[in-house]
Amino acid sequence: MKVILVSLFLMALAGCASNVVTDYDSNAVFGNYSSWAFAPKGKDQSFTSLDGGRIESAVERELNRKAMRKVKQSEADLLVTWQVVEEERLERSGVGLGFGFGSGNFGWGLSSAPPVREIQEGKLVVELVDTETDRVVWRAASRRYLNENQATESRRELIDEIVADMFEKYPPGA
Repeated sequence: MKVILVSLFLMALAGCASNVVTDYDSNAVFGNYSSWAFAPKGKDQSFTSLDGGRIESAVERELNRKAMRKVKQSEADLLVTWQVVEEERLERSGVGLGFGFGSGNFGWGLSSAPPVREIQEGKLVVELVDTETDRVVWRAASRRYLNENQATESRRELIDEIVADMFEKYPPGA
């Protein structure tokens, strides 16, 4: 019974853990920012991907909720940059096998580890850059990952949730 209670308690604590990590420049006056624009794409990016469109749509919605105006890049107080940082993760699946023999204090055994596969995942990072100083003043990174096996609708929902969690913590101290 104690094991079940401890397990439930640990699962409840895990559910309370934040899925987003934010950081900000403590010298920035966030009340001075009222307009924003997406930063220009890099030279090697000539188009917006499917997930990129979903991310930009979610960011725009959340900044609108913060009463910030989207303007041309030359008029913006903040530039929004985002990237999906690729990470590799190893995942064990299945069961390892083993056998052994012996008696008393002596014996031999042989075993194999469960199969391991490599999974490519991406975590979303959003940064807000002050256009006057060209410095990042706010940054949010997700602890939840997108992977290639997700269906279209679940990817959109996950991106919406992640971006909403990020901008819950903007502006800092609010």
